[in-house]
Amino acid sequence: MHQPQDQENLAHQPWYHGHLSRQKAEVLLVHDGDFLVRDSGSRGGGHPVISCRWRGSVLHFEVFRITLRPRPGRPAALFQLEEEQFPSMPALVRSYMAGQRPLSQATGAVASRPVGRQGPLRRSFSEDTLGDSPAQTEPLRARKWSSSEPANLECTGHPRQDHPGPGASARSASTLPRTGSDPMLLKTPAALGIMADSLRASDGQLHAKAPSKPPRAPSLALPDAPYCELVPRIPNAKKQAPGQRCPEPEPRWWEAEEEEEEQDGSFVRPQAEVSFCVSANPSCLLGPRNRPLEPDVLRTLRGLFLKHHPRSTALHLLLQDCQATGLLGVTRAQRRAMGVASGLELLTLPHGHHLRLEVLERYETLALAGALAVLGCTGPLEERAAALKGLVELALELRPGAVGNLPGFAAVMSALLMPQVARLERTWRQLRRSHTESALAFEQELKPLMRALEEGAGPCEPGEVALPHVAPAVRLLEGEEEPAGPLEESCGRLLRTLQGARRVARDAPRYRRAAARRLRGFQPDPLLREAFTTSFVQRLLWGSRGARAPRRERLDKFQGVLRALSQRLEPDG
Repeated sequence: MHQPQDQENLAHQPWYHGHLSRQKAEVLLVHDGDFLVRDSGSRGGGHPVISCRWRGSVLHFEVFRITLRPRPGRPAALFQLEEEQFPSMPALVRSYMAGQRPLSQATGAVASRPVGRQGPLRRSFSEDTLGDSPAQTEPLRARKWSSSEPANLECTGHPRQDHPGPGASARSASTLPRTGSDPMLLKTPAALGIMADSLRASDGQLHAKAPSKPPRAPSLALPDAPYCELVPRIPNAKKQAPGQRCPEPEPRWWEAEEEEEEQDGSFVRPQAEVSFCVSANPSCLLGPRNRPLEPDVLRTLRGLFLKHHPRSTALHLLLQDCQATGLLGVTRAQRRAMGVASGLELLTLPHGHHLRLEVLERYETLALAGALAVLGCTGPLEERAAALKGLVELALELRPGAVGNLPGFAAVMSALLMPQVARLERTWRQLRRSHTESALAFEQELKPLMRALEEGAGPCEPGEVALPHVAPAVRLLEGEEEPAGPLEESCGRLLRTLQGARRVARDAPRYRRAAARRLRGFQPDPLLREAFTTSFVQRLLWGSRGARAPRRERLDKFQGVLRALSQRLEPDG
């Protein structure tokens, strides 16, 4: 269906502000979801930029423009943020605004409320370079030139009789039709970060020799300007001509499908305990010998978590949990050593004792770190309430049906339900007053789900869940689960836990495929990825020397630290 001209003409869009500086754009964006489209002035102009306010900050997303060889029925360029490409800027904005989709997966920013411009529109990239309106190219076809040589361009042809009205977008004179087999050459400014390799021009001069045919999947060049991180990807070109195939990047270890080893029919007894806790790499956040709870490191971590959307944080946690439990990234040598294909199966076997201890250590240290994120806020009451809100939002992203990381979900919920955090009455009251939606989600949805998981009755279907909750079964197998309640009820919970562990071991390949699908295309932040490793959390909480102390001694000592912090924030009475 043909779109009306006003709907596809960028200059007619109320949210397009033309040449506007970053500072002026940030003043216009007041509420979360406010957005506008402007020209980039820091990179020489010619770049469409979406400025959007999200979570109290103004983010700037540069839109990538891919120039195509003009052909009838095909746009002159495609516009792209991360994956999907659109034939015009208005089409891109309508799609993201109507579908309430995040402009980037890393930030989760949603452009929902356009901010209209005030005053007339200045001449900008929409008039000179974009050419995204089909109606703009039609009048140029009636113009005839006797030659394509630059020397004859100034004295040949007749002036146009139809002049654009006020506010209408005028096509630049540098875009001229050619005679011969090539339909048209478009002037492409050198400042654009994305260009077709074979379309070249210099100050409006046309080459005497027609350029070679450009590839259909042009290469993308990432900008070096301080804009938000975008991950442009070229869709798989199914209609590419032979010899023009774009090389596909190799999948990362968490995306690749595991190859099934050939079975020779012989049984090999497991040789040694297998550990998936990686601690050999030097830390980028901690020094070689650090003290417990270093203030500079805590401030760095706070800024790191504020930088990322809860969805991105949840994916980082899923990646590290899958590695720590041996679900993804298991080498052939490790599989031969443990006698099974994944850590989920090893957890249920007698020689999985070391891995079970690592899983318990990770679960308990992450819960302590989550509680510290709240109890370590010594500033205003609203700061602690915001920390509670951040943990609730992270738990919502980790739940089944979302990221589906149940060990991470259980660790976050254990931090929120810890006695030292649960007793902060004024903080929880402030959460209900300032962030009512998060408080209701915690009480009505997250707490019942956590209770069901601990009783072995929660959801565990692969697909809905990428990584199942194994802590109850691990505690039971290690003799750390204390029976509670009437005998019949405790026996029922025991049988459900054992049956759940059996299902987890049986469905381990399905969980591996579900986790790989969740992480497909994910590009982790190296610092945030390190912050979720077990070894980093241990050294953060107890220091480089204290992290080597016995597990039960370390946990009891830090519980006392949390009690002291809780009492200082809200003393009894």
